[in-house]
Amino acid sequence: MQACGGSYNRETRHKYYISGPQWAAAYTGHALFHAPTRPEIGFGEVMRKYGEIGIRYWTTHDTDVIPTDALGTERQTEIVNRIKAALAANDMQCSMVTAETFHHAVWAASPAAESPEVREYAKFRLRNTVDIGHDLGATFAVYWPGSLGYYVQGAIDELATLRWYAEGLNAACDRDLEIAKKLGRPPLKHCLEAKPFEPQAEILLPTSDAMLAFIGSGLLTHPEMVGLNPEYLHELMWGAAPRAALARALLAGKLFHFDINDGYRLKHDVDIGVALVNPLDWLNVLVLLRTHGYNGPFNLDYKPPRTTSQFGVFEVSFPTAVDRFITLWEMAGEVSCDPIIQQATGALKAGGGVADPRDAGAVARANRELLTLHELIAHRLFQILIGQHRGRTFLW
Repeated sequence: MQACGGSYNRETRHKYYISGPQWAAAYTGHALFHAPTRPEIGFGEVMRKYGEIGIRYWTTHDTDVIPTDALGTERQTEIVNRIKAALAANDMQCSMVTAETFHHAVWAASPAAESPEVREYAKFRLRNTVDIGHDLGATFAVYWPGSLGYYVQGAIDELATLRWYAEGLNAACDRDLEIAKKLGRPPLKHCLEAKPFEPQAEILLPTSDAMLAFIGSGLLTHPEMVGLNPEYLHELMWGAAPRAALARALLAGKLFHFDINDGYRLKHDVDIGVALVNPLDWLNVLVLLRTHGYNGPFNLDYKPPRTTSQFGVFEVSFPTAVDRFITLWEMAGEVSCDPIIQQATGALKAGGGVADPRDAGAVARANRELLTLHELIAHRLFQILIGQHRGRTFLW
């Protein structure tokens, strides 16, 4: 880190709403075709390391820290109390909790399966996650319905499945309102996270746009409580533009939470660290979010590579991910006030000054040279990304 330069200190990192997931730091390097390459690590050590780095917020699935058979029991209370003590000891806060409704065998046919007892168990898990969230002082609850779908054609009734899934979310929101009123604190913000494929072959809510339609479908009793947690790579996986998906969520007033990482279009969910694949696109994403006032969390939902040692996870992987984000966020501020970009966008918005806007030929001729500014803006963004706007040049 010292050799690379450009690292920020703990106090600087604290100024940004960056959260570190338990599952990301505890990832052992395993996958469908891969054996683990790192030892397991508990939440106490994860929080200690995050605290040293300067990651102020911590996020978790329920079963990342509480065994499935302990949920809703006295053991859960004991574990949650230990979590609260660890958070306080490391000057951290829990910002988000999420329910694991995809890994356990009980979810083989999804949390909205035909079996009513599966659906009742799903409601218990969602309500219990709300309880955990309030107990830990969280602000957000996230739900990833990756197992909501099918492997073979005709296996499920899609309409019934979506209605059953809504019932689970309604149970979570009802429980939230009950607990929030009892504790005298605001309700949680409930966030849906889309993914186009994996683990099911066909997923019923594969994109952020699909989830916006679901929220507005009339199936939710408290749609105002439910928004989105887009993940950068999940949008990229199906060939979309993450910036455009985020823009649509902003327009709808539903961008509550944002999982940040990187990867490749139309590929596996590799969850690479932010901006290691698409730094220019990431700069554009953050320009959009800064311009339109997004002030929610940036959750480091990525997996340190299997080639990274346990030492490297906390000495290289997470510090550099945080610092790349901070650098790009501040670059995005430079973009917003850059005089060349301001002049170019101002000229484009002013138009060619044609007196009669019904004359298509005249309008096209008047704007033809102006439209060249699109490429100039893109070049200027590249200059800012590499520091060329500050006089950096490459001479041979």
